Parts: sequence; C-alpha cells; structure tokens
Amino acid sequence: MSNERIGARATDSLREVKFTRNWLNNAEGSVLVEFGNTRVLCVASFTPGVPRWLTGKGKGWVTSEYAMLPRATHSRSDRESVKGKLGGRTQEISRLVGRSLRAIVDMDALGENTIVIDCDVLQADGGTRTASITGAYVALVDAINWAKAQGHISPAKQPLIQGVSAISVGIINGTPMLDLCYEEDVTADTDMNIVCTADGNFVEVQGTAEGKPFDRNLLNSLLDLGTKGCAELNKLQQSALATK
Repeated sequence: MSNERIGARATDSLREVKFTRNWLNNAEGSVLVEFGNTRVLCVASFTPGVPRWLTGKGKGWVTSEYAMLPRATHSRSDRESVKGKLGGRTQEISRLVGRSLRAIVDMDALGENTIVIDCDVLQADGGTRTASITGAYVALVDAINWAKAQGHISPAKQPLIQGVSAISVGIINGTPMLDLCYEEDVTADTDMNIVCTADGNFVEVQGTAEGKPFDRNLLNSLLDLGTKGCAELNKLQQSALATK
C-alpha cells in the first residue's frame, strides 16, 4: 500500500476517538470507546472485599477480563466460553489491561475493595487492546467516584495516581504511523503497542518486526509517536470525564 492513509489521515493523526459514558444502567462505571471503527465496551464492577490472598492487608485489587464478540470481525469466531478454555491472545490482553490499570492505582488508598474491568470488543478494526486500556481508565474513574459517593472509599482517599492510555504505532513502507486500523496493521513491517501514563512515562511497550528489522532511530520515532498519541488520548479522556 502507499503512504496515503485510509481516510486521508496524517501519519501522526489518531482516528476519530469517542467515549460514551454510562452505557450500561447497572454498572458502577461503563463506557463505549470508539477508535474509528473499533468499538469496545468497557465496564467497571466495584465489589467490597478482596481475593483471599489479599484479605487483611488493607490493600485493594484491580483486574481485567477481555473478550471479543463472535462477529466482531469479518467472519464469525466461536465463543471461547463454548470451547471451554481461553485463547492465549485473550489471556495476554486481559493481563495487559490489568497491569496497565494497576500501574496508576494506589492500592492502599483503594482499601480492601476489588474493581474488575470487563472489556468486550463489539467491532474490531485494529487496536482493540489499546482502545480497551484507554476506555477502561474512564470506566475505572467513574467506578471509583461511585464508590466514594456510596461511602465505600473515604472522600479523603485518592486511589487514582494519574491517567493511563494506550495507542498502536507501526512502520509501513518505511514510514512510522500512529493508530493503525486493521488494513494498515496487517501490512506493517513493524507493529507496536505503547501504554503511557498521563505524565508521559511508559507502562508497557510491545513491539515486533513483522518484516524488516528496525533500527534505534526508527524505535525512537515510534516511541515519540506513541507518547504524542497517548498525550492526545489523555486530553480526550479528561474531556469525556468532565462531561456530566
């Protein structure tokens, strides 16, 4: 493919990003996050108490589960619950989302409470894991605010240290590009997912040369592109959270 992108985006531009909060009536926090045609429903469930191995330590727990609906892609895939076991990709992304959220939560301030974030991909067009992390943060904020309002967490406590978001970057025909859709992702020479805190530090970097190996200069370009994208996502997250 040429360097002219789908939708005529610049190489350093995000797809259109949308957050629709309170998407579910019953959840403590929920948001439908859209990165272009990728749509993920992120739902935060708050429960007093912690897993047995944390009981009595005064610390909370945040974890995540990721799944993809059978027709989120071009062809139907079987539900993993029917197969009887989770696929490796599903487990890997679930753990990634959980790690990303725990990086910005003060577990002592959370107290002995558990928050589980379910990320369900409704439609996949590249970047489902990065959209999941970015949307999960918004749902997490709403769940913690709910817990404070209900008296489960003291208003004086600040469990959230800062924001977190994630974005994909890649090298296509020698050119670094931001926020790859599926068609770009499958043709990329290098594919990378970057998770950043709101202050610009890295939580995780996952990068692979699918074709030609990349040098240090290209790596630096991808990291710069990723931090720029995450900074933009952080602004969009805060804007969404500021809306009643």
